[in-house]
Amino acid sequence: MKYFTYILECADRTLYTGCTNDLEKRLKEHNESKWGAHYTKLRRPVVLKFLEEFNALKAARRRESEIKGWRRKKKLLLIEGKI
Repeated sequence: MKYFTYILECADRTLYTGCTNDLEKRLKEHNESKWGAHYTKLRRPVVLKFLEEFNALKAARRRESEIKGWRRKKKLLLIEGKI
């Protein structure tokens, strides 16, 4: 199974970082479902800006946690492929 760590840009231009094993379903939840993350429900629509793929959930969660600890500027550099 594949796991994904992703960064979304919300309608208010804020960034949201998450992790999933079903990216298509999760993006749909973020944009349409009442089961999406509370943060993104208030900031729809969201757009996928960055994606990394992992073979293990533990690795994807570790990367998600790492990115969540970064400031916005560093996340933008990652999205732009500069780091």
